[in-house]
Amino acid sequence: MVGKVIPLENVLSPDLLATRITEKYIQWDTLRQVKKMDWEEIRRYVYATNTTQTSNVVLPWKNKTTIPKLCQIRDNLFSNYTATLFPKRKWLEWEADTADSNSMDKRDAIVNYMTWVVDQPFFKLEAEKLIQDYIDFGNCFATVEWKDMRVEQKGKTQVGYVGPALRRVSPLDIVFNPTAENFVESPKIIRSIISLGELKSLLERMSNDENQTEYEELYKYLKEIRFHAQQFQGDWMQKDRLYEMDGFTSFRAYLQSDFVEVLTFYGDWYDPYEDTFEKNRVITVVDRHKLINNRPNDSFYGYPPIFHSPWRRKQDNLWGMGPLDNLVGMQYRMDHVENMKADIWDLVTYPVQKVKGFVEDYVWQPGEKIFVSDEGDVELVVPDVNVFQSNMEIDKIATNMEEMAGAPKEAMGIRSPGEKTKYEVQRLENASSRLYQNKIFQFSDFMDAALNAMLELAQRNLSAITSIRVFNDDFQTTTFQTLTVDDITGVGRIRAVGARHFAEQAEMVQNLTALTGSGLWATVQPHFSGITLAKILENIFDLKDFHVVTPYVQLAEQADGQRFIQAMQEQLHQEAGTATGMGEDYDVNQQGQFSPPPKSPSPLGLQRNPPQTATPTGTLGTQ
Repeated sequence: MVGKVIPLENVLSPDLLATRITEKYIQWDTLRQVKKMDWEEIRRYVYATNTTQTSNVVLPWKNKTTIPKLCQIRDNLFSNYTATLFPKRKWLEWEADTADSNSMDKRDAIVNYMTWVVDQPFFKLEAEKLIQDYIDFGNCFATVEWKDMRVEQKGKTQVGYVGPALRRVSPLDIVFNPTAENFVESPKIIRSIISLGELKSLLERMSNDENQTEYEELYKYLKEIRFHAQQFQGDWMQKDRLYEMDGFTSFRAYLQSDFVEVLTFYGDWYDPYEDTFEKNRVITVVDRHKLINNRPNDSFYGYPPIFHSPWRRKQDNLWGMGPLDNLVGMQYRMDHVENMKADIWDLVTYPVQKVKGFVEDYVWQPGEKIFVSDEGDVELVVPDVNVFQSNMEIDKIATNMEEMAGAPKEAMGIRSPGEKTKYEVQRLENASSRLYQNKIFQFSDFMDAALNAMLELAQRNLSAITSIRVFNDDFQTTTFQTLTVDDITGVGRIRAVGARHFAEQAEMVQNLTALTGSGLWATVQPHFSGITLAKILENIFDLKDFHVVTPYVQLAEQADGQRFIQAMQEQLHQEAGTATGMGEDYDVNQQGQFSPPPKSPSPLGLQRNPPQTATPTGTLGTQ
């Protein structure tokens, strides 16, 4: 009927570049549909409370129990990754590439500023989300943004955090060319859903005196098409998937909501229709058909600050595999065996009854009498009880799943069987956790790139003097330091070293301890430098801030101790009225009697002179 159907072309006025970006987003998103289905199945098993919520629902069993082994492995990996990546408060250091950037003031300023940034509570929340993506999806993505948390109130500005922030990008909201050589060079499109109010604020930040009218017209146009979608009562006709929004039943339902989809393209763009090439661009599209921004990337690095870390890398595909991907089938098998065993238990307890001939009605219960005719009979069909040995199979599957996920038993506090020598436990733990440490190193490299992007963002946007809070570990006090852009600008990079060499450091301490306790130590000891060994231990135990390692400091402290003892003895003798000329210092015990001090060598190896007088035997007040 006329007036019941309206083509989209009569309402929308699409931009050519915006539709090209949208087509590329649809193409890359279509290529990963199988991957998205696998992610959904994994998440169903992780959060399932029974098998009706998983693919095991097709099994014909009465019992619907699910053993949350996949969830336990996920939680175990998450807790251990978190504890290993952030084992202490200070886990950053500055590695300078020039002498000017390696000065103490420059190094302290950069480390203190970045420590203050990562101490913000929202950084840890985002980092934990990234670790969860690293485990659940096998891929984690992050970018950086400038955050201004100040609030203006009646002509004054409330103090709040102003600085770089880490922002997690959901693997479901980013697409890219998976066949590119590496993720940095691959163009990317990030999808985000914002409200109409946020869109208006975004357009206001983008506008200036030259394009303010243009952005006002654009916002008015976006409001009008939503008005048409709410007022027109007929059907909307779409030609293809160009306007099919994820999470909405139709494009019209999307327009009737209070949300706006924004597609942001990062990278080099070549338009074959216009034969134009643009390098390192940031292109923003709204409603999949309208261009709102096309600008060069502001980053100093020459590439967009978007970073990716796969759990298991693939040679020809940038999308990685996760630790749980290969375990879904084993989880399926475990639930299958568990419910099959439970159903057989039910059959043994309440067996199938085979009734032959005429049998009066009866109730199946203990002590029940069954009346049958001459040819009637009741037979119980009991299944084979050997299937109850399936408990061993379930335990074996659970053990294999734990090991294949890369989480050693020692990481859960479970010691492997067998007697161990003094250092064998540490050696076996280091060997069994190599896969685990390798995945930690991969995520640490990912965090390094994100932290350096945060520092670069601060160097571009920090415009005024900033006061930061600095915690002094030596004195357990808090001070405040003022910084400028020049203070945090240097040639070098931030390193997340909190857990980078955790296993190697533990193994080095173990090997040094074993060497010094062996018979070989007496032969090689003359060739080892004690000062160098002390410096090694200072670095391993992270004691540089405490300044406990100084060459021969113990001798100086012993000399100071001896001088303090002699001064106290002389003061005690004066107070007790001790006669002079004894030629030797004496102590006074609790009974008020004199006793000679122990004959210990001096700090410099010199022997004390023997006493020249006899030991007095009198008591105080009687001499």
